[in-house]
Amino acid sequence: MALDHQPSLNTLNRELEWLNQMITYRFSDYFQQTNEVLYPQAPDLSMDSSYYAHSIRELQIGDSGRLLILIALAPHLRPAVFDIFFTKNATIDRVYAEFGGLKGEKHSGFMPTGETAVFIIAGGDLDKRFELQRLLDEESPLYKKNVLSLGFTNEYEPMWSGELILSKEYLTKFTLNEDYQPRFSPSFPAHLLSTKLNWEDAVFDQNVLEEINHIKSWIQHEQQIMQGWGLEKFLKRGYRALFHGPPGTGKSMTAGLLGKSHGMDVYRVDLSSVVSKYIGETEKNLSKLFDMAESKNWILFFDEADALFSKRMKTQSSNDMFANQQVAYLLQRIEDYHGVVILASNFKDNIDEAFLRRFQSLVYFPKPSSNLRLELWQKHFSNFELGDVDLAKIAKNYEITGGSIINVLRYCSIASAKRKNNVVQEKDILIGIKRELSKEGITINSEAH
Repeated sequence: MALDHQPSLNTLNRELEWLNQMITYRFSDYFQQTNEVLYPQAPDLSMDSSYYAHSIRELQIGDSGRLLILIALAPHLRPAVFDIFFTKNATIDRVYAEFGGLKGEKHSGFMPTGETAVFIIAGGDLDKRFELQRLLDEESPLYKKNVLSLGFTNEYEPMWSGELILSKEYLTKFTLNEDYQPRFSPSFPAHLLSTKLNWEDAVFDQNVLEEINHIKSWIQHEQQIMQGWGLEKFLKRGYRALFHGPPGTGKSMTAGLLGKSHGMDVYRVDLSSVVSKYIGETEKNLSKLFDMAESKNWILFFDEADALFSKRMKTQSSNDMFANQQVAYLLQRIEDYHGVVILASNFKDNIDEAFLRRFQSLVYFPKPSSNLRLELWQKHFSNFELGDVDLAKIAKNYEITGGSIINVLRYCSIASAKRKNNVVQEKDILIGIKRELSKEGITINSEAH
């Protein structure tokens, strides 16, 4: 069934009118008005081709779940539908507790909370109230697919006090009929990691290649291992790997290739953005990230992981205790994640051994050997004419990483472009190597070879 934009607009108009009728019915019932309002029937979506209708059918959440979505969607599309909730109890000159609701920082309208949804859908019916609670628990499709959530509340407040939040992903789907591609923000501290390379472009040490193939096999056969062979009783879902080794040895590239070759998005998590000095904010940011990732089967790539997962400090102050709590929370979310998590570090020895035991693979990416360096030089410079260049000699004499060879390639391509030809001269490569080694404090004479 083809999806197109116009049916979504028509469908959402009908759905929001149904919500309006539900609100009218609930107020009439609550205030026991003499003009009896019939309980409104949900519009039929069985033959509707819109993205919204398709998603509702796929979620299989019934009319109550559908109304939960509409209540969360309405402030974005028809906020005036909630104006009636500003009605005050004249006896005590305050709003009705049963209505719930919040006022936004900039939005002057009524922001529905879980309590608002319970009032509209369940009224005083406790059975329906419990049904709604189940619709928002961890086993519900609304939770698993990151459709809806309740905002954070203090422990002593009722669970329904939090605002009813429709995820940006589903807001985009329902209104624009397109998939949501999250962008980096304080509430989503990750960047999409992509690569134009393919496996045949990469050069790996044999030990690294074996470990990578092991991870690839898990991705390909996880369902057979867990469900087909019934091992989910014994094995944790997901796969956790640590990539460690010097910069420029292919850790990020490998994560990108794993995603690309299996049709999985890879998100590089910015740990410096995740960790907050405000209590609870780190957990909040991570929760949003993992909740969205879980429903998408993303590969999560934590670069420079030793910045956070270094050997745990002894608790000497409240700041130390707070930092350790953040690490513990992140580690727990990583352990509970059902997809693939890759941590990358330049120095494995900096990582707490207690953390290392939680990983299925520890993959060391060494600096390439002379033979592998030659293969890298040949692959990367295959589009150029190599006048007087002896790549075998260069590969033997200069111990640099694949990332550095890429930087030399950029330098040489610029030098060739300035000469208006595609010929790379040996002096170009040597100058490029000199520039790379100088970053490590190593000085060479680019004239000597």
